[in-house]
Amino acid sequence: MIIQSVKMAVSSILSNKMRTFLTMLGMIIGVMSLVVLVSIVNGATNEVTDSISRIGTNLLTIQIQDDKGSPFTLSEVNSLAQKESVAGTAPISQGNGTVKYARNNSSATLYGTTGAYYDIRGLSLAKGRFFKNADVSQGTFVVVINTTAAEELFGNTNVVGEIISIDGYHFTVIGVLEEEDTAIGNQSERLEAYIPFNVLSKIKGTSREVSSFYVSSADENSMDYVEKEITEYMYERLQGDTDAFSVVNASTILETMSSVNDTMKWMLGGIAAISLLVGGIGIMNIMLVSVTERTKEIGIRKAVGARKQAILVQFLIEALLVSVMGCLIGIGLSALIVFGINHMSTSLSASLSADVILAAIGFSMLIGIVFGIYPAYKAANKRPIEALRYTI
Repeated sequence: MIIQSVKMAVSSILSNKMRTFLTMLGMIIGVMSLVVLVSIVNGATNEVTDSISRIGTNLLTIQIQDDKGSPFTLSEVNSLAQKESVAGTAPISQGNGTVKYARNNSSATLYGTTGAYYDIRGLSLAKGRFFKNADVSQGTFVVVINTTAAEELFGNTNVVGEIISIDGYHFTVIGVLEEEDTAIGNQSERLEAYIPFNVLSKIKGTSREVSSFYVSSADENSMDYVEKEITEYMYERLQGDTDAFSVVNASTILETMSSVNDTMKWMLGGIAAISLLVGGIGIMNIMLVSVTERTKEIGIRKAVGARKQAILVQFLIEALLVSVMGCLIGIGLSALIVFGINHMSTSLSASLSADVILAAIGFSMLIGIVFGIYPAYKAANKRPIEALRYTI
C-alpha cells in the first residue's frame, strides 16, 4: 500500500510542476535561511576556537592597573616562572613605530617581550630564531618580524641577517614568523616586530616597569590552581586591592565564546525556522486545494474499495514529499552559497555540518507531516456518494 501511495503521490506532484515548485519555494527559502545562517555562526565559532586553541587554553593574562607606587619589574615576573605549577612567564609591552629598509618604510606594531613569549603564545618560525633571554638581559638590538613585514619591506622572507631601522635605531633581523591566520580566516595584514623588552623601553623612552604579562601553566589540568595561585600572589603584592589588577583565563574566554555562539546559533536557527513554518502553511493551503480538485478521484477510489487509511496515507505522503523535496533543493543551494562564501568572501567564513543538514531534513519532515495531516484527514473522511456527485 505504501509503495502504491508513493507512486500516486509522485504522479500528482509531477502533474502540476509549477504549482508544486511554488509550494516548495517556502521550504526552499526556509531551509536556505536555516542552513546558511547556522553555517556562518559555525564558521565564526570554529575560527575563534582555533585562534584561542593556537594560543593555548593554559594561558593567563595579567593586567596591572595600579602598581601602588611599587612597579613590577622584569625580574619579578621571571621569578614567578620558578613556581612548580608555572611553565613560563613573559612580559608584554606594545607600541607603534616606523620600520625602514632601503627606500621602503611602513608603520608597524612593536612588541617588547622575552624569549619565553615564543613558547607561551605558540608561535612558529619560518626562518631564523626567536630572541633568547640573553638578548633581553644584554639589551641586544635584534628583531623578529612577521611574514607580512618581511614581504612588505624586502619582497621575500629570506631576510635573516638583514639590518632594518625602527624609529631610527638599527636592528638585526634574526627571525621571520610563519604566516598566521586571523579570526576571520585571512593572513594578518599588520606589520609586526618583536624585540627584547628592555630595548622597546629604551627606544620609546618609557620606564621598564611591567604592566602586562602572560603566565602559562605546566598542564591544562592545573590551570585552575595556577589561576588561584597567581591571583593570591597579585592580591598580596598589590595590598589587597582587587581593582588594581585583573587575571584573565584563556579557557574561560573559550567557554564564554562557545556559550555566546551557541546562543547565536539557536537564535538565528529559530528565526530561520519561522520561514519553514510559513512554508508549511503554504503546503497545507495547496494540499487543501488539491483535495478539493480531486474530490471525484477520491470518491471513485472509495467506491472501488479504498479504505480511509489508504486515502489518508496517500495525501500525507504527498505533503511529506513536497516538504522533503523542497528541503533537499534548499540544502543543495545552501551548499553552493557556503562554498561561495568560503571562496569569495574575505570577511566571512561558513562551516556546513552534518548536524545542520540532518536538523533541516528532520524539521522539514515534521512540518510536512504536521501541515499535511489536516488535508489528508479531510480527504480520507469524504463520503463516497458526495464525492462522486462532485464536479469541477
